[in-house]
Amino acid sequence: MSLPDLVPISREPGYRTDKVGRYADGLFYAGIHGARRDDDHEPDSDRERVRWFVYLHLFDVGGRHRRSDISVVATAPYLRGELADQAEARLAGLLDQLPERQYGDIAIQLFRLVHDGVTFGLVDESDDERGDWVELYPDRLGFTEPWDGVYST
Repeated sequence: MSLPDLVPISREPGYRTDKVGRYADGLFYAGIHGARRDDDHEPDSDRERVRWFVYLHLFDVGGRHRRSDISVVATAPYLRGELADQAEARLAGLLDQLPERQYGDIAIQLFRLVHDGVTFGLVDESDDERGDWVELYPDRLGFTEPWDGVYST
């Protein structure tokens, strides 16, 4: 089997795919996630170089990526306290801009972009060992057969 044209992503309320669904102009995927820059391969056992991002990806009704709104909240080992509150408020502000927002499962096409040195997107990472596989970045959620929207971490 090959990759589907549209990769399903199931909404998991209260967890990593909580902020996905439809709005008046298409589909959305939003979240808060920490990541280091793609080219940062040095040890960081204290997580001092983790950058926390708030993002909103928008897609047309056919699942094609239209644009993304991505911002860095902080560079910190963990997102807690006031930093977490700021990130949640920023995410809520982005979502509040979506008319007729409804949470639910989505299906989107592959896309890739780099913001502040960090890859965002749904990227084909198929290989002989895993077979057909796509990875959602920077969340590091993997999707594969049976292409039912359930992810692997």
